[in-house]
This record gives sequence, structure tokens and C-alpha cells, in this order.
Amino acid sequence: MRFITTALKRVFFTIFKYNHQIIIYALELIMTESQRHQLLLEMLQQTGFVTVEQVIDRLQVSPATARRDINKLGESGKLKKVRNGAEAVSQNRVAWTPMNIHQAQNHEEKVRIARAASQLVKPGESIVINCGSTAFTLGREICGKDAQVITNYLPLANFLIEQEHDSVVIMGGQYNRSQAITLAPQEGESSLYAGHWMFTSGKGLTAEGLYKTDMLTAMAEQKMLNYVGKLVVLADSSKVGQRAGMLFSRAEQIDIVITGKAADEKVIEQLKAQGVEVILV
Repeated sequence: MRFITTALKRVFFTIFKYNHQIIIYALELIMTESQRHQLLLEMLQQTGFVTVEQVIDRLQVSPATARRDINKLGESGKLKKVRNGAEAVSQNRVAWTPMNIHQAQNHEEKVRIARAASQLVKPGESIVINCGSTAFTLGREICGKDAQVITNYLPLANFLIEQEHDSVVIMGGQYNRSQAITLAPQEGESSLYAGHWMFTSGKGLTAEGLYKTDMLTAMAEQKMLNYVGKLVVLADSSKVGQRAGMLFSRAEQIDIVITGKAADEKVIEQLKAQGVEVILV
């Protein structure tokens, strides 16, 4: 009797799997390529980034079709193809600026993340802040406090200088407010930019670690990891569970993750199990 039950289970599983594939292929035939492309671009307009897995789930297509659609749209310049997904190009999304940063995706959550991050910094400490809207929001929270800000992110550097923040180090040169000059240290030595904290973000965060899609930026930032006290990842909840681009830092290299309460609970628990402190805001 047990043998018959097991055999039946296998038959039903095979039928389900076979029918599921038939449904996917049928949907691919019903939905034209142009319709799929339009939906994919609409996804990018809403989020700015999608993974191959999200395209498969949303469009109900096979992995091969999802990758083929991304490739074709990338070749036509309608999106930017990245590892394991795609990014919106500038004409498909509204670029944020210091003037319209409140319109950035998940802005309210990013403000909470930035405020929590700023509370980690003690008077007199130096911090490295990398690029992005969350990074800029953190810079605004730090501005005016007794902390040296080291950054290669010009919008943030310009903001801090305009707001007369006392100590700003622009990688490649130091701005001195009292003398209004840039003091350039020797080139090529990342150790000159050592800080107590590094705050960074990316396109995805999983139990493996933090992912970034811009390889040149990621490689430049990786050089700093040996010269900072602690690495703090600032990731809004939409990034948690996403795997895209290159692995910037493994979970064991991350000291703290600050994210929203809506973040994937499974990933959060996996990170905690590896000794990562997680702050939910």
C-alpha cells in the first residue's frame, strides 16, 4: 500500500510539473513579445531595478525567455543589463536630486534608516559614506555634527560644503572650510582615508552578503574595507532578498545591517545567525 501511495505521489508531481510548464509556455504564446517588453519596462519604472526571477514570476515566462527579453531591451538601449537582472536607464525613471530627494523610492523608510545610522556615530569619529539616495540622506543627518565625513560622492560633498560642515574629505583631496582649499594627499593609498565606520548600500542583500551592480564603484569601495572599523549596510526592505550584480562583501564582513521592518524575515534571521547585528526601523 505504501509503495502504491508513493508511486501515485510521483505521478501527480510529474503531471503538475508538466502542466505547469504547459501553462507557462501557453502564456508566452498568448502574450506577445512587445507586450512582455512593455510590462518589463513598467516594472523598471516602478522600482528602478528587477531581477530575472522577478521577471519570470511577473510575466510567467521561462528563464530563457526572461533573459532573452532583457537582452533585447538592453540592445535597444531601453534598459541597462546587469548581472542577474536589469536596471532602468535615465529616461525611464526620474533621477533624484538634493531638491527632489523626497520623491526617491521608499524615501520615508530611507530617512528612518539614515537616522538610525547617524545615532551610531560618536563625537569626533570619522565616517566613510558611499553613493546613493540613502547615503545622501545619512549625510544630511550627520551634517553639522562633530564628525569627519569621507566621501567620493560629489552631491553629498557639495551639500556638506554648502552647509559649512566642519570636516569633509573628498577622496582624492581634502576640503578645508577655514581656508577654502583642497589638500590632496598622496594618490593610490586607501589607508589615508581610514574611518571608524563605512556606510554603504547596494542593489541586493542576501544571507551571502551585499551585492552591487556597478563593478568599478564596488571594486573601488572594496579597497576601503581593510581601513575602516565597522561596515554598516543601509538597505531599504525592497533590497533584502535580492541578488544582483557582484558580491561586494560577504555576510561575515558586515557588522551591522539597518533596514525596514518589512524586510524578508528569513534573510534577516540568516544574517543574525552569522553574527550580523540587524536594526529594523
